[in-house]
Amino acid sequence: MTHAPQDRAAAHATTPVGARVETAMRRALALAAQGPSYGPNPRVGCVLLDPGGRTVAEGFHRGAGTPHAEAAALADARSRGIDPRGTTAVVTLEPCAHHGRTGPCADALIEAGVAAVHVAVADPNPVATGGADRLRAVGIEVTTGILADAGENLLRTWLHAVRTGRPYVTLKLATSLDGRVAAPDGTSRWITGSRARAHAHTVRAQVDAIAVGSGTALADDPTLTARTIDGSLFEHQPLRVVVGRRPVPDDARLRGPGGELIHLPEHDPEVVLQRLAEREVRHVLVEGGPTLATALLAADAVDELHAYVAPVLLGAGATAVGDLGVTTIGEAARFTTQDITRLGDDVLMVARRAEPAQSVQPAQSVQSVQSGRLSRHTKEEI
Repeated sequence: MTHAPQDRAAAHATTPVGARVETAMRRALALAAQGPSYGPNPRVGCVLLDPGGRTVAEGFHRGAGTPHAEAAALADARSRGIDPRGTTAVVTLEPCAHHGRTGPCADALIEAGVAAVHVAVADPNPVATGGADRLRAVGIEVTTGILADAGENLLRTWLHAVRTGRPYVTLKLATSLDGRVAAPDGTSRWITGSRARAHAHTVRAQVDAIAVGSGTALADDPTLTARTIDGSLFEHQPLRVVVGRRPVPDDARLRGPGGELIHLPEHDPEVVLQRLAEREVRHVLVEGGPTLATALLAADAVDELHAYVAPVLLGAGATAVGDLGVTTIGEAARFTTQDITRLGDDVLMVARRAEPAQSVQPAQSVQSVQSGRLSRHTKEEI
């Protein structure tokens, strides 16, 4: 039953504002973080407050095909015998206005008689946006931007993918103190210690895809699986992506248990990322080798760095990154440090690009990188 706008206005006169809404938004963000970080859908949390500002129900999105956060919170209220009419919904992302696997969240809130909606981040998805306008059209007061920075941070990979049309790219580097990824004879296991490697597996379990160059696939014969400390597989296994024109051998471990294997016989980073976007990959973890890493960096397509650094000195051997065409310090690719964590004897630095993501420039390709310094210093070829 749809309620008249004047009834909503009367109900909203006693809805909570200010500090209580911010507190509820922090809870909604914490709820959203319980949802899966991988998959095509965003992580969203919702808290319902009564007119006195007390939490009466909450919910979060548990993944594709499950109820959205708003629907989950409304169901939670009804399961407790609470009528949601006159409540205030505090939601981390603007309620959707489209029919997908589930109905529009904006319609669910309208039908439930919610009096007001407070949102952290507006939905940039052209398919789903418009929920705020739909709510306002029936007299529901909607505010956006509540703890927006926290909301943007929580949703950064999904928002990036929606806004740019390409996946969020995290580049993993595991190096010695002098920036080497292998000794002169090509051996690289293990530069970092067990705690750093275990941490890297937890990151794998949170992304949509892991990518390596075909040179790495041939040289290292990796499995590219996300494994727990005891060696078993995490429930979620990301897509395994091999970039380059050399085929993956029939007996490669990449063809064993784990995520689906995708071979992209491409040299252009823009094309690679477009192919992944077509598979609804929102977040890709790039693990090697130096040729692929260099191509993505040269194309300005890396959004986040995970640099695992071990207190080891090699003095020679393959480097993590090849020639980026930088001739003076002012041209250096710069990132902003977000976090530094000690993992046993190793250190993990997480850094993000200093400027908003731009579309990938097609002029710089893996093939052109191979023609430079890198191809003479490492066996890693795509």
